[in-house]
Amino acid sequence: MDPDEILMIAGDSMKKAVDHTLHEFSTIHTGKASPAMVETVQVDAYGSMMALKEVAAITTPDARTISVQPWDKTVLKSVEAALLKANLGFTPNIMGDKIFCPLPELSKERRKELVKMCHNLAEQGKVGVRGARRDAMDAIKQSEKDKEISEDDRKLYEKEVQAETDKFTKEIEDHLKNKEAELLKV
Repeated sequence: MDPDEILMIAGDSMKKAVDHTLHEFSTIHTGKASPAMVETVQVDAYGSMMALKEVAAITTPDARTISVQPWDKTVLKSVEAALLKANLGFTPNIMGDKIFCPLPELSKERRKELVKMCHNLAEQGKVGVRGARRDAMDAIKQSEKDKEISEDDRKLYEKEVQAETDKFTKEIEDHLKNKEAELLKV
């Protein structure tokens, strides 16, 4: 395989690992309401499991409330049950054809738990980045064995892969610091 193609694939894989980590960070609430906190909750609707965002409009009428309005009122109870089962730290309330989820104030202990969760998510993201690095390094070594590139070229490409790895790992670390600061800010 062409080493430039290997670098491109590795970069894409690393970017996906970072994007996934950032999405996971967005599901952890910091006391401020966000639709991302509930949009992936699985709802039993129409005989199959569906993401909440597929069966309802999710809005934040204010900074401490999430509003969920199912497009079909027959799934209202299923949505409420799914939100309760997801154990997100709040109790959903049905009011008419909407479900309101008031976010409670975070305790110090809960904030620390959420910070630990963020550290675990960041580590998973870094594992994904390192996995992409390993795959790229293996492919580059194979290119050298197959006589497609020289030893000097292999070393250059390996440095580039490591530079990409460092860049994406730092990006995850930076986002982790920001999320941690956001969580610990009272």
